[in-house]
Amino acid sequence: MSDAPILRIQGLEVQVAEEDLPILKGVDLEINSGEIHAIMGPNGSGKSTLAKALAGHPGYEVTSGSVEFRGEDLLELETDERSLAGVFLAFQYPVEIPGVSIANFLRTAVQAHLPEGEELDIFDYSDQLIERMTMLDMDVAFAERHVNDGFSGGEKKRNEILQMAMLRPKLALMDETDSGLDIDALKIVAEGVNKLKAEDPEMSVLLITHYQRLLDYIKPDHVHVMVDGRIVQSGGPEVALELEADGYKVFEDAAAETARA
Repeated sequence: MSDAPILRIQGLEVQVAEEDLPILKGVDLEINSGEIHAIMGPNGSGKSTLAKALAGHPGYEVTSGSVEFRGEDLLELETDERSLAGVFLAFQYPVEIPGVSIANFLRTAVQAHLPEGEELDIFDYSDQLIERMTMLDMDVAFAERHVNDGFSGGEKKRNEILQMAMLRPKLALMDETDSGLDIDALKIVAEGVNKLKAEDPEMSVLLITHYQRLLDYIKPDHVHVMVDGRIVQSGGPEVALELEADGYKVFEDAAAETARA
């Protein structure tokens, strides 16, 4: 595991695009290669906005600050270029794409990540897809279904993990991956993430979550508390346990007091 930060965020301020509605109000964060970080916070604190802004979602506009990813200015890259650079976003609410099979969707994504001019061999791709699905204990017939069409919450999240497995990102942003999952589905998804992490110890993960339960299965190196668009406390896994016991009120009260000052 390298000591050099794979991601360095300094003074990041983000608002809803084309609206004077600030969401992030000065976020500072460093993630080293191979680390797992979790950001926890109440609804509306800016957690998902951070993940989407890093991935290049057009609905959000960076108004101040800097983001360096693997030594490169991430904010200068288009959304697709960020993906090619190794950034992956697992959505809280994955969209449905009726009529497009998972196999074809992933084939297009894998092809896009190849060097310009290089053609994906369909037989190699098929072998790779089967190998990745087997590793994740997924029925290969799953790949013939249309992307998220009629999927349960757990199936949608497993599909996100399969995309991660095929694209092999250097930084996985996981936006409330535990949202809407029962405990069995949560365990399956977490096991998939842990398998990918074990396969590539240099992969870094940023988990966005409300609850400590996900962190029972995906063990973070660092936990951060976000309130009102700022990271207000950072520490080890014990921070998540404290939040589970005491809630966010003390942090929300402190943020409100700061805003009034």
